[in-house]
Amino acid sequence: MTTTTDAPVTPMPFLTRLSPRWCWLLAPAAGAATVLAFAPFGWYPLGILALALWYQCLRGRSGRGAFVHGWLYGAGLLGVGVAWIRISLNEFASLPAIAANGMMLLFVAAMALYYGLAGWLMGRVQPALQRAGHDWAGAVLLLPAVWVLGEWLRSWFLTGFPWLLLGNTQVDSPLAGWAPILGVHGLSLLAALSAGLLWLAVAERRARVAALIALLLLWTSGGLLRMIEWTQPAGQPFTAALVQANIAPSLKWQPDALEPTLEAHLELTREHLGAGLIVWPETAIPSFLHEVRRPLIDPLSERARAEGSEIVIGVPIMENDRRYYNGLLSIGTSEDSYYKRHLVPFGEYLPLRGLIGPLVDWFEVPMSSFSPGHAEKPLLRVGDHFAGASICYEDVFPDQVRQALPEADYLINVSNDAWFGDSLAPAQHFEFARLRALENGRYLVRATNTGISAIIDQKGRVNVELPAFERGALVGEVQPFSGQTPFSRIGSLLPIGLSLSMLLATLVLGRRGRVA
Repeated sequence: MTTTTDAPVTPMPFLTRLSPRWCWLLAPAAGAATVLAFAPFGWYPLGILALALWYQCLRGRSGRGAFVHGWLYGAGLLGVGVAWIRISLNEFASLPAIAANGMMLLFVAAMALYYGLAGWLMGRVQPALQRAGHDWAGAVLLLPAVWVLGEWLRSWFLTGFPWLLLGNTQVDSPLAGWAPILGVHGLSLLAALSAGLLWLAVAERRARVAALIALLLLWTSGGLLRMIEWTQPAGQPFTAALVQANIAPSLKWQPDALEPTLEAHLELTREHLGAGLIVWPETAIPSFLHEVRRPLIDPLSERARAEGSEIVIGVPIMENDRRYYNGLLSIGTSEDSYYKRHLVPFGEYLPLRGLIGPLVDWFEVPMSSFSPGHAEKPLLRVGDHFAGASICYEDVFPDQVRQALPEADYLINVSNDAWFGDSLAPAQHFEFARLRALENGRYLVRATNTGISAIIDQKGRVNVELPAFERGALVGEVQPFSGQTPFSRIGSLLPIGLSLSMLLATLVLGRRGRVA
């Protein structure tokens, strides 16, 4: 018996001429370029190309060097993609500009560590694959596995920050057909696999045909899967009106702003009474529910019943124990409430309040001491239907949104992205919401204070949309659905399990060559 190994990958000349010194610029540039794959740009192939270039920068580097180049990629991605964090800290939390920018940079540096960890792991495993004659496995097994596991870790560790997951960039690509099966983490896996296959097709002449065929099959199958109807219409469609009052956060919480804020929402509501559903955005009422129930809520509920409308309102709700919640209230033929379960650190609550001490006094964010809701499922009764409810940031957590199924006939998201001004954040957030609709095979009704408000169908397509910073009410049709997609049944278990299996396979391949 003899032991043989595959011939090592022979890079094409232009890759061998790529000086390692260029990667000190190429790694962060690739991260920054990846932002262009997300909304509002939507250049989804660029995210795959950038990842392939980053992989080339990692090759031949030790664990430490790979960590640095991983961190540089993450710093480029997040430094450009979430720089809007400073807007809320500076303009709405009243932090000095230098402090707001400093905290934003610290946040970016910390989040980039996930990419540094991914780079370090690839730098440790890749050399063993090369020595064992399985260099190809680094591109098609190791890269996708480590990438997805890094994103998954970032999505839950320390409350999680699942923003700018690579899979979100594919909501309009052929790969989107896989979303109802694998979810956003699965799309990230397929996008990273595509990057690895692209690298292999360019770097290894002998593997070019096989890599290109695999790419073609991967993307063609996604396009075919988009034709499958995973869920079914349930009952008759109804008309929905989404209220977008376009009120600046700097004005909304002023003591004298309550009356004009309520009147703005009521005026838009009166024009559309009779619609089956009317939705107000997150904290549309800048006052506690018990303070406005008699003068506003009770009369409005009576009027809604008379006109045949159900109204869903974003409002802070205080319980008898003096805890208060970021809530949704449905009124009309019945009344129900939902309390936001996943709060935003430093926006809706201040973690480690006892440790950060005087820093707490810097923050002047209204309603920054919310308590989390504890409902088993994110469901809200709205007339004859159950809606899967999410408030603002909650809709970026796919495994939480899916918990509303199969009971939910459609999804509701209310938000207030005005905290981030005219930045990339509202368009990015809107893109993530579209993927939640596609993953679960449900219409999603999205009402926001300043935009983007929209009605999204079960395929993730935008039926009607009201642009940002316009006052008005968006009217469209909502079709209830029943049934479950594979993703809504099992969540992210399949892509995470696949990623772990792929990582294990690379570890096994790295320990031994082929035996013939």
